[in-house]
Amino acid sequence: MITGAAGFLGSHLCDRFIAEGFFVIGMDNLITGDLKNIEHLFKLKQFEFYHHDVTKFIHVPGNIDYILHFASPASPIDYLKIPIQTLKVGSLGTHNCLGLALSKKARMLVASTSEVYGDPQVHPQTEEYWGNVNPVGPRGVYDEAKRFQEAITMAYHTFHGLDTRIVRIFNTYGPRMRLNDGRALPAFIGQALRGEDLTVFGDGSQTRSFCYVDDLVEGIYRLLMSDYPNPVNLGNPDEISLKDFAEEIIRMSGTSQKIIYKPLPLDDPKQRQPDITKAKELLKWEPKISRSQGLKITYDYFKALPKEDLYKLPKEFKSTELNN
Repeated sequence: MITGAAGFLGSHLCDRFIAEGFFVIGMDNLITGDLKNIEHLFKLKQFEFYHHDVTKFIHVPGNIDYILHFASPASPIDYLKIPIQTLKVGSLGTHNCLGLALSKKARMLVASTSEVYGDPQVHPQTEEYWGNVNPVGPRGVYDEAKRFQEAITMAYHTFHGLDTRIVRIFNTYGPRMRLNDGRALPAFIGQALRGEDLTVFGDGSQTRSFCYVDDLVEGIYRLLMSDYPNPVNLGNPDEISLKDFAEEIIRMSGTSQKIIYKPLPLDDPKQRQPDITKAKELLKWEPKISRSQGLKITYDYFKALPKEDLYKLPKEFKSTELNN
């Protein structure tokens, strides 16, 4: 079972596990997910979809061997608009999934994030670093939801003996990302395709490390099949400043846009680079796809989208969609 199945990462995981011969149950409440990401799976006998909110009790009949919990808003534009739902999916949603895993005797992997490190004072970030997070800042609803998620997962592991895995995901990109989700990579590509100047926050010296989605999915699969219960960083350590990254996108698009600068949002991390020593040693994993390769695939994907998608505004959440 994969929660958040209609999202960017969840949909790629559904593809991978079906390719590996599994029967996959996808679950999503479609608040930020999109059925277009998984509509190609509906014709398959190996796939079943549950339109369900994981913050409510989860009932799935039959046996389940593995649960991958990927349900969560994952971009600032979402979790700043739906802060309470973000907290609830990391807490109540994780609790419900852990309870289901316990009842089914399933192995459970939770999708944590590099945001547990906050604005890091250690660089690059190792799994032993406890982080520098502002719990009452605007990003705290996401950061602390993920930190709680790790804590309750480890509690189920130590108290109940549940078989668990924790992956800390660094910036990932690829087809099926949303252009309007507020993250740097799709934002830059969207602006380039619309012929707009690229917006960099702060002076652009803050860094990110971008991992192509196929590499990440491989790492997640290997972690799930390993016997290691503690957190593992997965990401690409090839670090780049956002200013240099914006210039890279402009060169790739062959356009002549300028970079414009706006004030840096509160608590925006200044550096982000994974130390993947554990992943290399435990999983024999490291990224294979270069940023230039991955960006070309991703750019071509966005370029092929219907023109109206380039101008689609970020989703406005209605009260009827939210479980308050």
